[in-house]
Amino acid sequence: MIASIVIGAAIFGYASFAVVKFINKSKKGKCAACELRKSCTSGCGIPSETK
Repeated sequence: MIASIVIGAAIFGYASFAVVKFINKSKKGKCAACELRKSCTSGCGIPSETK
């Protein structure tokens, strides 16, 4: 019983963490949240030297 509660809490906690992280990244915008933003040369309108 206790193991089920602990496992359920862990899953719920991780899901909450993932949702919050996704929302925060989506608020930043496409290029600002990208992991490759410093070296990316795609069409975000900002040259890679000024990022």
